[in-house]
Amino acid sequence: MSRPVVGTYAQGKITKATTTLPHVFLTPIRDDVVRDVHTRMAKNHRQPYAVSKVAGEQTSAISWGTGRAVARIPRVSGGGTHRSGQGAFGNMCRQGRMFAP
Repeated sequence: MSRPVVGTYAQGKITKATTTLPHVFLTPIRDDVVRDVHTRMAKNHRQPYAVSKVAGEQTSAISWGTGRAVARIPRVSGGGTHRSGQGAFGNMCRQGRMFAP
Protein backbone atom coordinates (compact mmCIF):
# COMPACT_ATOMS: atom_id res chain seq x y z
CA MET A 1 0.00 0.00 0.00
CA SER A 2 1.52 3.28 -1.04
CA ARG A 3 1.44 6.25 1.25
CA PRO A 4 -0.26 9.50 0.20
CA VAL A 5 1.89 12.34 -1.11
CA VAL A 6 1.41 15.81 0.39
CA GLY A 7 2.66 19.22 -0.62
CA THR A 8 5.14 21.12 1.51
CA TYR A 9 4.95 24.70 2.76
CA ALA A 10 7.60 27.36 3.16
CA GLN A 11 6.61 30.40 5.24
CA GLY A 12 2.94 30.12 4.34
CA LYS A 13 3.43 29.52 0.61
CA ILE A 14 2.98 26.20 -1.14
CA THR A 15 6.15 25.00 -2.81
CA LYS A 16 6.40 22.50 -5.64
CA ALA A 17 8.16 19.95 -3.44
CA THR A 18 6.18 17.00 -2.14
CA THR A 19 6.81 14.36 0.48
CA THR A 20 5.15 11.12 1.46
CA LEU A 21 2.89 11.15 4.50
CA PRO A 22 4.36 9.23 7.45
CA HIS A 23 2.83 5.81 8.04
CA VAL A 24 1.66 6.78 11.55
CA PHE A 25 -0.97 9.12 10.04
CA LEU A 26 -2.71 6.17 8.39
CA THR A 27 -3.43 4.34 11.66
CA PRO A 28 -6.96 4.72 13.07
CA ILE A 29 -7.50 7.06 16.02
CA ARG A 30 -8.40 5.25 19.23
CA ASP A 31 -11.00 7.13 21.27
CA ASP A 32 -9.93 5.51 24.55
CA VAL A 33 -6.34 6.70 24.11
CA VAL A 34 -7.46 10.23 23.20
CA ARG A 35 -9.74 10.37 26.26
CA ASP A 36 -6.98 9.07 28.55
CA VAL A 37 -4.39 11.55 27.25
CA HIS A 38 -6.85 14.44 27.48
CA THR A 39 -7.76 13.54 31.06
CA ARG A 40 -4.14 13.30 32.15
CA MET A 41 -3.12 16.53 30.41
CA ALA A 42 -5.99 18.36 32.12
CA LYS A 43 -4.54 17.34 35.49
CA ASN A 44 -1.50 19.56 34.84
CA HIS A 45 -3.66 22.65 35.46
CA ARG A 46 -4.82 21.72 38.96
CA GLN A 47 -3.91 23.97 41.85
CA PRO A 48 -2.66 22.53 45.12
CA TYR A 49 -4.78 22.79 48.23
CA ALA A 50 -4.44 21.48 51.74
CA VAL A 51 -5.50 22.10 55.31
CA SER A 52 -3.26 24.48 57.21
CA LYS A 53 -1.24 22.84 59.97
CA VAL A 54 -2.33 25.49 62.46
CA ALA A 55 -6.01 25.59 61.45
CA GLY A 56 -8.24 25.41 64.51
CA GLU A 57 -5.42 26.27 66.90
CA GLN A 58 -5.08 29.98 66.13
CA THR A 59 -6.75 31.16 69.31
CA SER A 60 -5.69 31.51 72.91
CA ALA A 61 -7.60 28.93 74.91
CA ILE A 62 -7.10 27.22 78.24
CA SER A 63 -9.08 24.64 80.13
CA TRP A 64 -11.26 25.84 82.99
CA GLY A 65 -10.45 22.66 84.90
CA THR A 66 -12.96 20.79 87.03
CA GLY A 67 -15.63 22.15 89.32
CA ARG A 68 -17.57 24.31 86.87
CA ALA A 69 -19.98 21.67 85.53
CA VAL A 70 -18.66 22.01 81.98
CA ALA A 71 -16.53 19.74 79.83
CA ARG A 72 -12.78 19.92 80.36
CA ILE A 73 -12.14 21.12 76.82
CA PRO A 74 -9.99 24.25 76.43
CA ARG A 75 -12.12 27.37 76.18
CA VAL A 76 -11.41 30.68 74.46
CA SER A 77 -10.30 33.28 76.94
CA GLY A 78 -11.35 36.90 77.04
CA GLY A 79 -14.71 38.61 77.10
CA GLY A 80 -16.93 40.98 75.19
CA THR A 81 -17.54 38.65 72.27
CA HIS A 82 -19.62 35.58 71.55
CA ARG A 83 -16.45 33.59 70.95
CA SER A 84 -15.18 33.87 74.53
CA GLY A 85 -15.99 30.83 76.62
CA GLN A 86 -16.58 28.59 73.60
CA GLY A 87 -14.72 25.31 73.29
CA ALA A 88 -11.58 25.30 71.19
CA PHE A 89 -8.79 23.08 69.83
CA GLY A 90 -10.75 19.83 70.00
CA ASN A 91 -11.95 17.99 66.94
CA MET A 92 -15.44 17.84 68.45
CA CYS A 93 -15.65 21.63 68.82
CA ARG A 94 -17.03 24.07 66.31
CA GLN A 95 -14.08 25.80 64.59
CA GLY A 96 -11.69 23.32 66.21
CA ARG A 97 -8.94 21.46 64.44
CA MET A 98 -9.60 18.25 62.54
CA PHE A 99 -8.55 14.92 64.00
CA ALA A 100 -5.08 13.79 62.87
CA PRO A 101 -4.44 16.22 60.00
